[in-house]
Amino acid sequence: SGPPARRASSARSVPAARRSRPAARAAAQPHPDVLLALDRTVATGLHESARESPGFTQVNRVLTDWVWDPWTMRLALLLAVLALLLSRRGGGRTTALWLLVTLLIGSVLQQGLKFLVDRPRPRWREPVDSAHYAAFPSGHAMTAAFVCVLLLWLAHRAGVRGALMRAAAAAAAVSVAGVGFTRVYLGVHWPSDVVGGWLLGAAAASAAVAAHHRYGAQRTETLEPPGTAGE
Repeated sequence: SGPPARRASSARSVPAARRSRPAARAAAQPHPDVLLALDRTVATGLHESARESPGFTQVNRVLTDWVWDPWTMRLALLLAVLALLLSRRGGGRTTALWLLVTLLIGSVLQQGLKFLVDRPRPRWREPVDSAHYAAFPSGHAMTAAFVCVLLLWLAHRAGVRGALMRAAAAAAAVSVAGVGFTRVYLGVHWPSDVVGGWLLGAAAASAAVAAHHRYGAQRTETLEPPGTAGE
């Protein structure tokens, strides 16, 4: 079994090896300070660019305040709700009601997360824009991802395919990516606010679609009169 000194040395080495494993795992994971430093580096670089390019900055302000504003996005979804209400397609009214409830839940979730996380927005000596409420998640980014996923799902459900569907997907991608860029470029969000908003918006919309597939279809079948499913 070996000399006592060797056994004691071996016994001491086992706890040391065990202690080294968590340290190795921690070293392999991104450190929060690194992520915060990356946030600040990207935000600072874009803010400097915004200060030096007033014309392009104004374009970004128009895009973020009007074209990709959360209320503009919600209006697009409300127009889809109106189209469903006016259509004679089976289950249209049920889907329209589901969209309204989903939109309400998404808005409450967004504001609830802002309240709970309460992350401060970037502060600059010479700001080029301003915004209200907490930083995380970006409301613009989350709403854009949330609405675009739902609109693409509705388009696919309505039978849109081919070039038209690809164009819709491209427009959605440009909108989601574009609004995220404007928020960081204008200095009102950290990059991680935008990424978090994208992920949360897409996840919330995907969960809503999954719930509709599971429960909404059954509800639609119940509401449709016999013999109208194929109309």
